[in-house]
Amino acid sequence: MKKPSENHLGCVLLLVLGVLISGIAISGALVLGRVREDVPVVISPLPTITGLAPTATVAKERPKLPTRAPATATPEPFVEGATATPTSDAAPTDTPGVPDTAWMKLPVLPKVSKNAKEIYARGIANGTDPHSFSKIGDCQSIRQYFIGIFDDPNAYHIGEYDYLSTTIDNFHGSYDRKSKAVQTGWNVASPLSVLNTDPLECKVNETPLECEFRLHNPSIAIISMETWTKDRPISLYEDYLRQIVQFTVDRGVVPILATKADNLEGNNAINAAIARVAHDFDVPLWNFWRVVQPLPNHGLEADAFHLTNDKDNFSDEKAMQAAWPNRNLTALMALDVVWRAVTGQDPSGAVPPNGQ
Repeated sequence: MKKPSENHLGCVLLLVLGVLISGIAISGALVLGRVREDVPVVISPLPTITGLAPTATVAKERPKLPTRAPATATPEPFVEGATATPTSDAAPTDTPGVPDTAWMKLPVLPKVSKNAKEIYARGIANGTDPHSFSKIGDCQSIRQYFIGIFDDPNAYHIGEYDYLSTTIDNFHGSYDRKSKAVQTGWNVASPLSVLNTDPLECKVNETPLECEFRLHNPSIAIISMETWTKDRPISLYEDYLRQIVQFTVDRGVVPILATKADNLEGNNAINAAIARVAHDFDVPLWNFWRVVQPLPNHGLEADAFHLTNDKDNFSDEKAMQAAWPNRNLTALMALDVVWRAVTGQDPSGAVPPNGQ
């Protein structure tokens, strides 16, 4: 049996050992904590979004407007993120781009620049179809209303505009085709979003715009994007439109941009943006807004958005007081003017209704 002094000495030794262990643990925790505090936090950047869904609200910095190039300039190969160099004769008189009201004086039918001809030639050289055009748009571009009639000779009466028959024949099959880049309820962001792609005919991660061009291989595209919401800035509309036009030009497809009839935004800012984009890319503009100005209520229904309608008899004065027959006829005229110009044909001399 151990003596009491020996038991006391053992307890003291155990107590000292416990204190030493606790001190080491506390010191280690402090050191580790200090090290952890000194380690910098690295945050990975968010991925770049190239095709936003129509409901996205991601803000973007507006791209700087490009500088005008001399009329002899040739288009540069497309580089992701690059801007176009305009060569249009319709130079803006204000900064930036076309002033807010100057577009109202632009003619209904486009003037076709050297740049547009070069885009077309480049596309044909790369295999675009000279007998195909595509539509990119929203509810105002669905085939049941918009130029689908020209694939059915019994659906319209051409009247005095029979000189347009050559253009009708050249693009037979494109008018009533269901475009993968047109859908009711869409806005200008929609053709750029994979969320809107037809899963039956389009590839995975392919946008409606990519899908349409792959399937139909157009040489010309009519772009008519009208729907936008008041809670989103017009600058964002313009950014999306620029993406569509840049994609189109890059693939050697000549875009024809269309102004709209309505003014739901209240200051015609969307039409000004459309004209600005057409100018900056030096591509054709079909100024449909000007067509409807002489019509009753400017060709609009009571909701100030939908177009008035009548039969597509272009010789009937009553029918031509409605917007839809005028829209179909002048769209065909715009296509005719652009197609003849880029293919080096003599112009047909198309004159829009009311001589505008």
